Amino acid sequence: MRFKFPEITIYDRYMFKQVALTSLVAILLFTIVWVAPEMLLNIIKGALAGNYGFKTAVYLFLCELPKILEKAFPVGLLLGSLFTFDKMSKDSELTIFRAVGMSFQRIIVPVVFIGIIFTFCSFLIAGNLTSKAEDKLMALRGDVISTQYIYTQKDKKGHPLMAVVVSKSYGRELRRVIVLDFSDDIYQDVHQLSHIYSAELGYAYDDRWALKNVTNYKISSEGIFESIGNIPQMDILNGESAKNAFTLLTYSSVKVRDINNINLRKYVNLLKKENLSAEYNAMLNKYLQRYTQPLVCLLMAVLGSLLGFSKPREQKFIGMIIAIGMIFLYYVTLPFFDLLAEKEVLSPYITSTLPIIAFTYAISVFYKLKDL
Repeated sequence: MRFKFPEITIYDRYMFKQVALTSLVAILLFTIVWVAPEMLLNIIKGALAGNYGFKTAVYLFLCELPKILEKAFPVGLLLGSLFTFDKMSKDSELTIFRAVGMSFQRIIVPVVFIGIIFTFCSFLIAGNLTSKAEDKLMALRGDVISTQYIYTQKDKKGHPLMAVVVSKSYGRELRRVIVLDFSDDIYQDVHQLSHIYSAELGYAYDDRWALKNVTNYKISSEGIFESIGNIPQMDILNGESAKNAFTLLTYSSVKVRDINNINLRKYVNLLKKENLSAEYNAMLNKYLQRYTQPLVCLLMAVLGSLLGFSKPREQKFIGMIIAIGMIFLYYVTLPFFDLLAEKEVLSPYITSTLPIIAFTYAISVFYKLKDL
């Protein structure tokens, strides 16, 4: 039996065009009014100051767009489908469609198709395009990330072996590094120090971390300094530990949105391996959101259709007020869900899917209230 693709009718083309155009306008307005002014102002200031030319300024703006579109897509689809269906309801077009036997499910088929397209685009933007655009921005601006980090090396039982405090790092160059070397002695759950090493300069190689001109403070079992010496060069981390520490140091100062899906997955696995539970849960929640949040585009499109599907004499602004309220609740509660995952109150698998569950429930409620 051969699969036959459903026939695309005049209605489908008409509805697709109406919803798509209205959604694109709503996305554009959202970008200009809500998010873009500060970004545009900074770009214009840089251009007027002579930091870069007109072409570079335009390229900077284009590189900033992906992080804006992630937020603009769901809002644009909700408002776009709402405005379209509200107008068609007031013009009695939807009444005519229902009168000729079209069900609500058939009416919103083009809307669902648009939602699927934007869902796919949102997934690509969040998973890959945003990180690439940020790399381009940093290259154009000549930005150098300065990182501070503390890495603790532990044994299989979870006892600390060494703590490395990096005050500043620029790429692989380390500045003002302090190393706490723990002894095997434990007093009332306090791990005794055996040495403290201090160095102004160091470098993180692929297979080792090397420090130069190291000051060595030797500590007795009573916790007092026995001697102070100097070591011209010493390695503090080797092999896999050196590689893992540099990865953790690098991503500690990078925004999650600037990490692509592949690297974010590797980072999550590393956090789990290093037993960093709070960071692991927070990053796992963000990683899972890469796959769940794009679905909000589809759900917003369907929800907007329901809110705009009104009777000729029904109050026009009720659907708009509800839509604005749901947009506000969605973006306000996202950080709250992130916090619940980080504090291990709820599993990241739950916090990352709660918005999807909430919107699906809202769609079912409005569907029953509209009596469709």
